[in-house]
Amino acid sequence: MKKIVFATNNKHKLNEIRNILIGDYEVFGLQDIGFGNDIPETGSTLKENASIKSKTIFDLYNINCFSDDTGLIIESLGGDPGVYSARYAGCGATYEENVDKVLFKLKGQNNRKAAFSTVISLLFDNIEYFFEGKISGTIANKRYGDGGFGYDPIFIPEGYDITFAEMPIEIKNKISHRAIATQKLVAFLNKHVSNSDIK
Repeated sequence: MKKIVFATNNKHKLNEIRNILIGDYEVFGLQDIGFGNDIPETGSTLKENASIKSKTIFDLYNINCFSDDTGLIIESLGGDPGVYSARYAGCGATYEENVDKVLFKLKGQNNRKAAFSTVISLLFDNIEYFFEGKISGTIANKRYGDGGFGYDPIFIPEGYDITFAEMPIEIKNKISHRAIATQKLVAFLNKHVSNSDIK
C-alpha cells in the first residue's frame, strides 16, 4: 500500500480523501506526523493557499506531501466567498455561520449559479505539481440533508436535484470537485510512485 501525507488538520477533508483513495493509499494527516498547528492561508487564490500549506510541511519535514484549498464561487456574489469560503462569516466561523451568510446574501436572488473548485498542490521530489477539480451547480434556498460538511447542505450539483449533503457518500466521492482533483493526483502518483512510500 502506498503512503502519502495530506497537509491538513481538517478531519472532514482528511476522511473524505481517505474514502476517495480507499484501497490503494494510506493517507496521513498533519496530526499523524506530529504537526497540530494551523497554517495561515494568506494567498489571494486557491492555488496560492494550497501551495503555502504543502510548502510549509515540505520545508519542515522534507517529505513529499499534498495540500488542497477549496472555494465556493457564487456568480451573483461576484465570485464570493471564493478563497474566503472557510472564513466567510469571519475568522473562526462555523460551517453553519458561513452557510447562514450565503443564504442571507442570496435572499431574493434569482441567479443562484455557483461552482465548487478545489486546487491540489503536490510537492514531489522538490517539484510542485497542481491538480484542479471543478463542478458547477446552484445554491438551494435553504439547507437540505445531513451528510457532508461545509456548504454541502446548500450546493446542488449540475445534473442532480439534491444537495451534496443529501447524496450518498459513494456518489459524492465520484463527482465532487475534490474527487475530480484527487483523481488527477492519483493518476500522477500511479505513474510516478512505486508500491512503497512517497516520503
